[in-house]
Amino acid sequence: MDENTKKELQSAAFERLIDHLRNRKDVQNIDMMNLAGFCRNCLSKWYREEAEKKGITISDPDAREHVYGMPYSEWKEKYQK
Repeated sequence: MDENTKKELQSAAFERLIDHLRNRKDVQNIDMMNLAGFCRNCLSKWYREEAEKKGITISDPDAREHVYGMPYSEWKEKYQK
């Protein structure tokens, strides 16, 4: 498999994970941290850090909004227990 195809597949898998987590609002970040060692906030930080490696600046709130599908404050108000 060539590198470009590999990156496209990885990107698609990441977006599917994001979509899955957006649909599973019942799963709390603390539960994810306890079971998997990462949460939605971790994903947003990794997203921002990878952008920085490419010289792209993404704010923490913008990165979180990409992962949560809405502003983090709104998600917390609606779904955080």
